[in-house]
Amino acid sequence: MSDTGGKSSIPNGGSDDPEPGEGRGEAETSDASAVAEAQASPESANLNSAAEGSAVGQDKLMADSEQKQGPAEEEDTDSMDGSGLYSLTEEGERESEGGGRGKDEGKRSARKRNRPSGGAAHHSSSSDDDDENEEDDDVEEEDEQAMEAWLGADLCDLSRPSWRAIPSLRAREIGRDSQQFVRKVCGARGLVQRLELQGRLERHTGCVNTLHFNPSGTRLASGSDDLRVVIWDWARRKAELEFDSGHKSNVFQAKFLPHSGDSTLAMCARDGQIRVAELSATQRCKNTKRVAQHKGAAHKLALEPDSPCSFLSAGEDAVVFGIDLRLDRPANKLVVVKEGEKKVGLYTIYVNPANTHHFAVGGRDQYVRIYDQRKINEHDNNGVLKKFCPSHLVSSESKTNITCLVYSHDGTELLASYNDEDIYLFDSSHSDGADYHRKYKGHRNNATVKGVNFYGPCSEFVVSGSDCGHIYLWDKNSARVVQFMEGDRGGVVNCLEPHPHLPGLATSGLDHDVKLWAPTAENPTTLKGLKEVMKKNKRERDEDNVRHGDQYDTQLLWFLMRHMRNRRPQRTRRGEGGEGDTDESWSSPESSDEEDGGPDHVQCMSS
Repeated sequence: MSDTGGKSSIPNGGSDDPEPGEGRGEAETSDASAVAEAQASPESANLNSAAEGSAVGQDKLMADSEQKQGPAEEEDTDSMDGSGLYSLTEEGERESEGGGRGKDEGKRSARKRNRPSGGAAHHSSSSDDDDENEEDDDVEEEDEQAMEAWLGADLCDLSRPSWRAIPSLRAREIGRDSQQFVRKVCGARGLVQRLELQGRLERHTGCVNTLHFNPSGTRLASGSDDLRVVIWDWARRKAELEFDSGHKSNVFQAKFLPHSGDSTLAMCARDGQIRVAELSATQRCKNTKRVAQHKGAAHKLALEPDSPCSFLSAGEDAVVFGIDLRLDRPANKLVVVKEGEKKVGLYTIYVNPANTHHFAVGGRDQYVRIYDQRKINEHDNNGVLKKFCPSHLVSSESKTNITCLVYSHDGTELLASYNDEDIYLFDSSHSDGADYHRKYKGHRNNATVKGVNFYGPCSEFVVSGSDCGHIYLWDKNSARVVQFMEGDRGGVVNCLEPHPHLPGLATSGLDHDVKLWAPTAENPTTLKGLKEVMKKNKRERDEDNVRHGDQYDTQLLWFLMRHMRNRRPQRTRRGEGGEGDTDESWSSPESSDEEDGGPDHVQCMSS
């Protein structure tokens, strides 16, 4: 992925790529489609600043004309090709996104400062006010045109899904292609567009920061700010086991170790501890034990797909631990992540499922770093095998962080979500320094350490939460939004966990419950309200970029969120009732409070 405009080499698997000549979906005459297609036409590319006064009327005429003539053949692109209203370069895009609004404000301020005073001002005040109003209208019109251009073709309808339910069911009944049926169903866009809320799992008394299905998909583990972990029989909406994690601050992850018979759960938290819970077949927690200690919050664990006893952890102290439960001293420091001589605090880590020696990390700078456990030499490029970063962020002055990254199902792709930026897709086989291949936009990732994930057995879709409380699903190859759902009443969706074998999804965030989603809607989504929400997210992000408020605004937001949570009634400690029995005597003898520092219970966010 050395350039963003090249054709994708992404394997299709069971994806629903557009095919030439196919008709559009049911929403082909929607306003969003008409506007985006009109702006992608050659007529809109010839608009110039001299015609700004009549731009709105021309846009309407072009949209009406497009609807009468029928939609043109779509382009499978994530860029804004064909629009003369917006810069095509990444530098131009950042300038328009980050600085456009500030420049307009500056122009208006300058006009006010240069306005004449005294008697001359009195005689000409009426004409000056009229001129200023006209100029303000022109600026607003330009802003609206730039916003429509930014949306580009991302809201255009894709061609009709290639997977058809009735023919596929008929073929399965006669034994044709039956082994691929489930795989095609789970990766079908037609079902993704029918996802809707199925139910809620309610047990926690704090924000739910982590979700993880066991390998068979029958159980779901959740962890929360209330320091407890719940194992759910999600199909029956029943909590099978609830126990105290042993952590002293917010639980950030709890994951079943593979091939362990669902008897071992690895956990990490804001207190920096890495703990392991041993579960019994009689629905009890036999004990929890600390196996490693970071000197900062530990946000993520990375499982090795075939190992029931080893995994990795990453912390804000920039340390990556390799943990092997077979050893007397399980934790082994693999690497301290640095940029030059400066340590880089980590928020996320993931093991390549196709090559488990490789793992990727991200955190408090703009670089995705890939390491090979067999070749880490901190004297050679700080041990890094290769680094990826969007080209426009390499020299950016903004304080960009990576909040989450994940490998695709076959390890060929790497997805990274950036704080107050977009989501970027990299080709993991490309050389050091390669640029991104696709980007996914429209959401907002600012208030918390937000997750991102692939959806579908062949990673056909990209799914993310947003500060606006919605869940976004993009078609991976076209980067177009295919599903848009209201996820959290509390305002932020952080965790998105696809079911390993079924077409379903579990999500959580600032709300105290877990939400389950399944493709049971009678009709596919119309993406109602998406355009307005995307514009709102974009404007808020631009305003934050113009202010360049360092960390003040974000810290204030975190303080207010924490204050609001502290006003809620304090939780009462549930009795174990025979469902969980955490034996603290099994904890590591090193499990003292000297390194815990007693951090406050705050939602998972940048420290």
